[in-house]
Amino acid sequence: MIEALQFTFMQHAILAGIFVSFAAGIIGSLIVVNRMVFLAGGIAHTSYGGIGLAVYFGLPIFLGASIFAVASAILIAMLTLKKRHRMDTFIGLIWAVGMAIGVIFIDLTPGYNVDLMSYLFGSILAVSTQDLYFMGILLTIILLIVTLRYRDILAVSYDSEYAGLRGVNVNFFYTLILILSALTVVIAIKVVGLILVIAMLTIPVYIAEKLSSSLFSMMFISGAIATIFTLIGLWFSYRYNLTSGASIIIVSAISLGIFLPISKRFL
Repeated sequence: MIEALQFTFMQHAILAGIFVSFAAGIIGSLIVVNRMVFLAGGIAHTSYGGIGLAVYFGLPIFLGASIFAVASAILIAMLTLKKRHRMDTFIGLIWAVGMAIGVIFIDLTPGYNVDLMSYLFGSILAVSTQDLYFMGILLTIILLIVTLRYRDILAVSYDSEYAGLRGVNVNFFYTLILILSALTVVIAIKVVGLILVIAMLTIPVYIAEKLSSSLFSMMFISGAIATIFTLIGLWFSYRYNLTSGASIIIVSAISLGIFLPISKRFL
């Protein structure tokens, strides 16, 4: 794979993999400890509506998917803040409607034959310079928020009632976590696709959780693990001409399968 590094598309793919892996590790940790995995899956599939709108109106795919995903995250937050016991119903509804909107707008786009596979299973080798800017800026924002407001996020994630008594704006941080999750899902779609994005957000986190003593360490260990999985998966993809997103997830799943018996014996 060393010779492939001379190509711009491979350089972009590696940078994208690193950016997205660390963003997914940090946000994935918050998703897991806040029990939002199904919710993040709903946002991932709902963002397809934004892809359809972007295609129809000729907008950048990232922009359309991001706006739609953030709007969906805010709507989900509004609906579930007071009725969390109905969360699965709301997510299922928004999930289906979002994907339906995306399919309809793609059908209505004249003369456009969209490559559905690239959005369902990722297209990391097609990452552009503009995509990298978006990913880098988002990762920077996530790092700043987590660093500056770590104690508030920690309190809300583990005991929201206590956090509220301390004066923390629980609703704001709950919505903020959802918005950051939505944006992370959008950039992760470019790497592994919306079908596989949940695995990228959860497998490294599960491993990191066993190796961590705090939420902060879990975030960055999971980011490092996700980066390793992504780079190995990218190598397999290039070496054997396989779909990159699927290769990354298979590497992650095999690593988890190896890690589980080891962790039971030694951790």
